[in-house]
Amino acid sequence: METKNHVFIATSIDGYIADKNGSIEFLQTIPNPENLDFGYNAFIKKMDAIVMGRGTFETVLEFGISWPYQIPVFVVSSRIQDVSDDLARKVEIVNGSPTEITQMMTERGFTNIYIDGGITIQRYLQEDIIDEMIISTIPVILGGGTSLFGELTDLLEFEWISSEIFLNAITQVKYRRKR
Repeated sequence: METKNHVFIATSIDGYIADKNGSIEFLQTIPNPENLDFGYNAFIKKMDAIVMGRGTFETVLEFGISWPYQIPVFVVSSRIQDVSDDLARKVEIVNGSPTEITQMMTERGFTNIYIDGGITIQRYLQEDIIDEMIISTIPVILGGGTSLFGELTDLLEFEWISSEIFLNAITQVKYRRKR
C-alpha cells in the first residue's frame, strides 16, 4: 500500500505557525470553553506514525507534560543523536531527505504519516510528497515569524475537500494534492 503524508497545523491569517520569538501562544487567542480538539483526535487516530522536525520535538518537550503521542514518532535531526531513556521506545531520530524518510517509513509498513514542523513541512512540499493538508487559520496577524510555506520551484495544486468553522472564529480547510 502507498504511504501518504498528511499535515494538520494551525496558522495565523498571514501564514505563520509561530511568532517572531518562536512562540505559539497566538494559538490560544480564541477562548475554547468547550475544550474542542478541532478534529485532531479523529485525525491522529488515522495516522500510523509522526515525522516531526527537531524544533517541533523540542517545543513538545518544553510543554512540561507527559509524552502526548501513542504512535511512533520519528524526529528529523542531524544534531540530536539519541533521546532520553523514557522516550527510547517512543521516539527515533532519523536523517535524510523527505523522500528517503518516506521510503523508509513505507518499508517499515507505515501508510499514513503525520508530518509536523515548519521546516519539515516545507521540505516535504519542496519534494512534492504532501498528500493532504488540514490547515486551521487563527484570526490574528503576526506580521512575521515562522512561515508555514517556503519557496517552491514548481506550482503545487491542491483541491478543496472540506471546510469547517470552530468557535465562530477559526476556519479549518482540508486540501488534497491534485495528481
